[in-house]
Amino acid sequence: MTDMLPATISRLYTEPAEYIDSDHPAVEAFARAAVPADAGPRDKVARLYTAVRDGIRYNPYVSMRRPESFRASSVLAAGNGYCVGKAALYAAACRVHGIPARVGFADVRNHLTTEKLRASMGTDLFTWHGFTEVFVDGAWRKATPTFNDTLCAKLGVAPLDFDGHADALLHPFDGAGRAYMQYVNDHGSYHDVPAKFLMREMAREYANMQGEDLSGRDMEREAAEQ
Repeated sequence: MTDMLPATISRLYTEPAEYIDSDHPAVEAFARAAVPADAGPRDKVARLYTAVRDGIRYNPYVSMRRPESFRASSVLAAGNGYCVGKAALYAAACRVHGIPARVGFADVRNHLTTEKLRASMGTDLFTWHGFTEVFVDGAWRKATPTFNDTLCAKLGVAPLDFDGHADALLHPFDGAGRAYMQYVNDHGSYHDVPAKFLMREMAREYANMQGEDLSGRDMEREAAEQ
């Protein structure tokens, strides 16, 4: 499966990194437990996607000042994370199986949210939204395992599925079937999470949230209440 990538590029996207720490024992155990040993690459990336999507709850209220919010093993230990941390964990789980994986970033408008989160952010534009790219069947496939199934149920949308082949980025329609999410700017793909940059960028982009006490905030509870 990696034959169509030059060897040095293949190693860049299959070896452990600082934040996509696929050599962490807990990440290795998680990735091995999520798929049958005899599964093919497409089946593996699909199963790993679902394991990260639903096994790790989406939490947009994690501290963007902490590097651990971006690290795969820390997100796995916490059991929750925001888009970048979940993308890092998915990439790490794929690398455990020798599947090339990297993280990508884009600005997204009309991202799934709640009224309270939108008020805290002061905008409907989510900058540097994180997703994962996996190399399967000779091409890079894009998928975002951000929104877990229980959160989607409360927001009235179906969970975003990934079959290991067709891109699965963000929900194109809301619960009423209306055109919804839009990718505004593509920031490219990276072999590891640029965490120091993101910590500074989030502080600039969402200055309104820096002074808020976000502890105890829960998006699923907010979604159920609205």
